[in-house]
Amino acid sequence: MSKHTITLNVNGTSVSKEVDARLLLVHFIREDLDLTGTHIGCDTTSCGACTVMMNGRAVKSCTVFAVQANGAEIETIEGVANGAELHPLQEGFWEKHGLQCGYCTPGMIISAKHLLDKNPNPTEEEIRWGISGNLCRCTGYNKIVEAIQYAAEKMNSPEEVAA
Repeated sequence: MSKHTITLNVNGTSVSKEVDARLLLVHFIREDLDLTGTHIGCDTTSCGACTVMMNGRAVKSCTVFAVQANGAEIETIEGVANGAELHPLQEGFWEKHGLQCGYCTPGMIISAKHLLDKNPNPTEEEIRWGISGNLCRCTGYNKIVEAIQYAAEKMNSPEEVAA
């Protein structure tokens, strides 16, 4: 087996490790870094539970080899909050009941964060398109869309958002 040393920045911390060439990024994140908020759902890019940010872009980490992430900036769900202060998306999922079982939530939040980074004031249709690569089997998506709308509003006018 071919081993490679990779160095990447994960949630603001530089990490260097020797990895097998065929190790998937999702397994590296979960098993080598013990960041278990990134979930493994389908291993086929269908569900989006493993979505992380890589160099500012939402990617499904079950389709990226860890060696491909060498030199990259990675943000997982563990890096979204600012210490104990929830990100507006996390707050929105809480306030608007955008989750039930929670399995899809980390990937959904990362995809929504990518959307809001590119488009801070998306329409409902743009939100639905932005999270279309993430599957939720519990909520029916309406509450997720409301949670993202809540976050967008809060991020655009941080003074106060009607709950």
